[in-house]
Amino acid sequence: MNHPPRRSTSADRPPLQSKRLLDQLRERIRYLHYSLKTEEAYLFWSRAYIRFHGVRHPKDMGAAEVEAFLTHLTNVRRVSVSTHKQALSALLFLYREVIGVDLPWMNEMARPTAPRRIPSVLTIDEVAAVLSRMEGETGLLARLLYGTGMRLMEGLRLRVKDLDIPRKVITVREAKGGKDRVVMLPQVLATPMSAQLDKAHAIWAADRAAQQSGVETPHALDRKYPRAGQTWAWFWVFPSPTLATDPRSGVIRRHHLYEQRLQRALKLAVTEAGIAKPVSVHTLRHSFATHLLQGGTDIRTVQELLGHSDVSTTMIYTHVLKIAAGTTRSPLDALLAA
Repeated sequence: MNHPPRRSTSADRPPLQSKRLLDQLRERIRYLHYSLKTEEAYLFWSRAYIRFHGVRHPKDMGAAEVEAFLTHLTNVRRVSVSTHKQALSALLFLYREVIGVDLPWMNEMARPTAPRRIPSVLTIDEVAAVLSRMEGETGLLARLLYGTGMRLMEGLRLRVKDLDIPRKVITVREAKGGKDRVVMLPQVLATPMSAQLDKAHAIWAADRAAQQSGVETPHALDRKYPRAGQTWAWFWVFPSPTLATDPRSGVIRRHHLYEQRLQRALKLAVTEAGIAKPVSVHTLRHSFATHLLQGGTDIRTVQELLGHSDVSTTMIYTHVLKIAAGTTRSPLDALLAA
């Protein structure tokens, strides 16, 4: 959800139409195509910053006020490193993209570093135990995420046009960092995914018959091709069973499956399987990477499948394997064997 502050030039920065500051912030965020979650976060932290300083306008404040606010978050509210970074990113965006002030001190602002955590990983048997307790759409989605290494929202936002069942290929569009990548479609999921497409097509056909608005399309595609969102190619592979109001446009349309449905189903399956480890949907992605490396897949291939920009990010899974593989022997074992 965190986007690095983007420097704009006068050429790609149109005049703001809104009069109120937070409306201007929202306008700029949408112009730069940031996600709804990023919009909500940036609005939240900008509002919190303004209220913290007695509803003063940010243009009348500077380094001292920003540092005081961030220090308060760290020392009083004790927010996490990721939350601190998110608040700082929001303020950087507010000053640079909305107020139009790029102050030198903002580039020198201290950024906390998060400690490197070893990810929680399930064994192959534990994955099997969890997946065997999941059925229906959530079960299929969990298998897809484990079988491809996709993130939760990448799986939920999968479009029909990006699923190539005959070639066993999935194209992940605009993933983290705005990059596209290609992942494999597991052979065992070819038939279940075909059945899922049949279910999705029935929903799409019903929406068209009812003349419902088309699904959301990225960026300005709906202006260039107004009917693109109504086509089968752009429909969700995992559509929501109900219609909902788009929070930005106010249009009532079909969204993808709600993420908490999978989160709840996975949590229940983990409990039923008697697994005491901390497990989230992202654990399936961690397990995918670890099991590939364990099976002999080279780390560069795993890096590409995960969409990591730097191989050092992928290297964290090798630390899990070193101990799990039993290659490092405890001195206690040697002592007792003597």
